[in-house]
Amino acid sequence: MDKVELQKRTQKFAVNIIKFTETLPNRRAINVLSNQLLRSSTSIGTNYRAACKGKSPADFINKIVISEEEADESIYWLDLMIESELVDSAHLAPLKKEATELTAIFTAIGKTAKENQKNKKK
Repeated sequence: MDKVELQKRTQKFAVNIIKFTETLPNRRAINVLSNQLLRSSTSIGTNYRAACKGKSPADFINKIVISEEEADESIYWLDLMIESELVDSAHLAPLKKEATELTAIFTAIGKTAKENQKNKKK
């Protein structure tokens, strides 16, 4: 997957989260969880885009790590919605699957970038 495809994928994930949260009822707990989910899920793509324009390898790695953390945080908010039984888990399964895959992708990119930086220093 190239950077443009990953940028599109992170944007699609954010759009899917936006659409999902717009369907939720207006209840206190759901509002808190969905606001947090919106923040973390939309941050994945913005940080990846920033990484692609990184000023240095260290800047790139920093932004990739943030993307990884935000994807993992999105899983957390989805899990809370499932565990608290505020939302039917069937609705969340595809979103959680995508968040898990994005976390794995950014983890792998970060590891590779760190290894490349380490090897350059040798």
